[in-house]
Amino acid sequence: MIKVLHVFKTYYPETMGGIEQVIFQIAQGGASHGFSSQVLYLSERGSARNETVGNHLTHRSKLDLHVASTGFSLSAFKDFSELAKEVDVVHYHFPWPYMDLLHFASRHGKPSVVSYHSDIVKQKTLLKLYEPLMSRFLSSVDCIVASSPNYAQSSPVLTRFRDKVEIIPYGLDAATYPAATSQKLADWRARVGEKFFLFVGALRYYKGLNYLLEAARITGLPVVLLGGGHEEVELKEQASRLGLTNVHFLGGLGDDDKAALLTLCHGFVFPSHLRSESFGISLLEAAMYGKPLISCEIGSGTTFINIANETGLVVPPRDSMALAGAMNALWNNDELAREMGQRALCRYRDVFSADEMAKAYADLYRKVCKAV
Repeated sequence: MIKVLHVFKTYYPETMGGIEQVIFQIAQGGASHGFSSQVLYLSERGSARNETVGNHLTHRSKLDLHVASTGFSLSAFKDFSELAKEVDVVHYHFPWPYMDLLHFASRHGKPSVVSYHSDIVKQKTLLKLYEPLMSRFLSSVDCIVASSPNYAQSSPVLTRFRDKVEIIPYGLDAATYPAATSQKLADWRARVGEKFFLFVGALRYYKGLNYLLEAARITGLPVVLLGGGHEEVELKEQASRLGLTNVHFLGGLGDDDKAALLTLCHGFVFPSHLRSESFGISLLEAAMYGKPLISCEIGSGTTFINIANETGLVVPPRDSMALAGAMNALWNNDELAREMGQRALCRYRDVFSADEMAKAYADLYRKVCKAV
C-alpha cells in the first residue's frame, strides 16, 4: 500500500471548496487502488494530528497569518517534515506559495506530485516576485497534473513544463452525496418555486456573478445563489439597486440542502469569467445530477465539462446579454433542457468518475515511486 501525504492550505471541515472536494475524492478512492492518503493543512484552531475525515487521516498546523490569500504557519515546517518521512509520495495542491517553502526547507527527498488547480491570476504584482520560486518548485517535482487538456494547453505556466504534465480529470462519486429527502424537496419548492436556475459556489471575484445578476434583470427569471464569500455584500447591493425580486441569496448551506436544490433546479448557470476558475467542481456536480449547463468559454476546464450545444450552452465571458439568451433558451424549451441534462449526466459517467480519477492517481504514484 503506497502512503500519500496531500498538502494544501485548507481542508474539511474548515472549508468546503472545490479543491477540498477533489482531495477528498482522491483520498476516499485510494483503498481500492492500492494507496492510502493523509492530508496536512492549516487551521486557526491550532495544531492536531490524526483526525479522521471520511476514511482517511488529517493533520493540521496552526495558521499564524494570511498575506495575499496565502496562509503561513511556523509549526507546519516541523509537522510537514515529520509527516513526509512516514509516506512514499508527497502530493501538493497548487497554488499555495508557502507550500513551495515547505518543500525546499524539508528536503524530504520523496517522490512528489503536484495537482495544478489554477494559474495565479489576481495577484499579478506578487506573481512577479513569486515566479522564480514557483519555477524552481515546479521544476523540482516529478509530475504536474492538470485537470483538463483545455487548461494544460492554455496555461502559460503548464506549457513551459509540458514534458512533465499529465492529464487526470477530476471525478466525483455520487454515492458520497446525500439523497434529497422528500421533506427537503417540499421545503425548497415552497421557498424558491418549482422552476429556477441554480448557481453553487463561493461568491468570489472570478465567478462573474455581477453578470448573472444583470442577466437575471434582463430575463426576469428566478435565480438561486447557494454559497457565501467575499463578494456577497457587493452582490446583494447590486441586486437591490437593480430591484431584483427574482434572485435568492441563500448563503452557505449543508450538503442536504445542496442535494435538494440540485435535484429541483431547471438548469445550472456558472458564469465564471476569469481563468482562476480552472475547472468548476460545482458545474460537474450539476452534470452528475443530470442538469443542462450554462458556462463561459475561458479556455479552462469548464468547457471540458460543458460541451457547447451538447451538454448545455457556452457563452462569451462578461456578456450578460448572451447569458440571458442562454437562460431564455433553456427556460422556454423543456425538451432541449432535458436532453442536454441527460447528455451532461452521460458525460459525467463516461469521463468524470471518482473511481477513474483514483485509479489514474494510483498509476501515477506507482510510476513516480519506481522512478526513484
